[in-house]
Amino acid sequence: MSRRHVLSAALAACLLAAAPTSMAAADAPLSAQDIATAVKLREAALQPDEHLAWDLTESLTTEVGQRLAGTPEAERGVAWAVAKFKALGYDKVYTEPVTLPLWLRRHEDASVVSPYPQHLVVTALGHSVGTSGPMQGEVVEFADLAALKAAKPGSLDGKIVYISHRMLRSKTGSGYGEAVGARSDGPSAAARLGAKALLIRSIGTDSDRLPHTGMLDYAADAPKIPAAALSNPDADLLSHMLRRGKPVVVKLDLDCGEQGLAHSFNVIGEIAGSDKANEVVTIGGHLDSWDLGTGAIDDASGLAITMAAGALIHRMHLKPHRTIRVIAYMDEESGGIGAKAYADAHAAQVKLHQIGAESDLGADRIYAFHAGVKPSAWPVIEQIGQVLAPLGIVTEKGGYGPGEDPSMMAARGMAWADLSQDATRYFDWHHTANDTLDKIDPAALGQQVAAYAVFAYLSSQAPDSFGSGELPVGKQY
Repeated sequence: MSRRHVLSAALAACLLAAAPTSMAAADAPLSAQDIATAVKLREAALQPDEHLAWDLTESLTTEVGQRLAGTPEAERGVAWAVAKFKALGYDKVYTEPVTLPLWLRRHEDASVVSPYPQHLVVTALGHSVGTSGPMQGEVVEFADLAALKAAKPGSLDGKIVYISHRMLRSKTGSGYGEAVGARSDGPSAAARLGAKALLIRSIGTDSDRLPHTGMLDYAADAPKIPAAALSNPDADLLSHMLRRGKPVVVKLDLDCGEQGLAHSFNVIGEIAGSDKANEVVTIGGHLDSWDLGTGAIDDASGLAITMAAGALIHRMHLKPHRTIRVIAYMDEESGGIGAKAYADAHAAQVKLHQIGAESDLGADRIYAFHAGVKPSAWPVIEQIGQVLAPLGIVTEKGGYGPGEDPSMMAARGMAWADLSQDATRYFDWHHTANDTLDKIDPAALGQQVAAYAVFAYLSSQAPDSFGSGELPVGKQY
């Protein structure tokens, strides 16, 4: 049987037939009809000829490609999303404005000048300032961000700081959180100590000679210095040179920087609700990407999965109680600017947001389901989890949080869900030139479409709120 089917159809039917009887009636708010419809959605998404998510991913990466926010390519992505939502039969398609800083990468180069002259493969970190022509300096290595912050003030005057911490591979992607501080906070930490530039080992788990870009975060109290990431093999090379005890001088040439403000859009498609149409379940992904690859796993696939899930609900002629809103967020990569714009625009409507989720961790299968809801709503989450279980998805309490984009509304008190994808391979290609369509398994996309269709539909059918407007405000995830 196709890998698309985690369990046989017969076994899946047996599991779901047994599921509702495992709860007392009072603890099972979703009706038997809702559950049966969700099972049909799940099985429809798993059919061998159901390849809409793949087709959408292929279309976006082929016809548009990289989509750096604020560029003409990103605006072609906006037009693509509007046209696709309409072609898929969404009941309402519209855009909401996003204003963002435009940053461009033009030229980047690095090399060891002495004592062992060699070329280094680097890429500028997102929104780094340029070097204003080639600069060079002696390199000082630190094992991690904490070691850098412990250095004495003034001890790095005129030096180029290098942070060599290596990200660890894991299914949950937890190594990213442990390593990414070097990228986000490293430039300002180095600048406060007098450094003239920063190099980091790429935040990635691969051994390819392809560096990983990603957003930095300049602090207001520190000078802005140029910052770039070395590919993992080049980071190893630099560390080997430094261990020989001789001063290592590197030349860095970055032609990049911000070019004022640009104007773009979030793109939204809705499957209209019936009796509770003013309440919404939001799913989606981000439309923008970094400029090195074609943005296939980050995040064409996530957007395609959620667009396909909404389209499947429409194609099966279902009328959910609440509106299902699929959001293509703009400029997630530069700190969730599109999501902030959405949260600002809908700040007075938090209670009308039943629950929110997004797909933004690559294209591999979902293995766990988490939710941030009020305690009394957990029985509905468990029912949803029972329909997800035949897909190989385990429902878990505690931990996790919303994705980057839903977190903006979650901080205002919106209930959220997380359908956790297997991130074992994701950070091999994340933010690199290797983020391309060939990394995607169509069968894995089918499993995720099934999960998002089930989640969105059953969330729309829940008889009560998941707690939006009652949950803590301002919580950081």
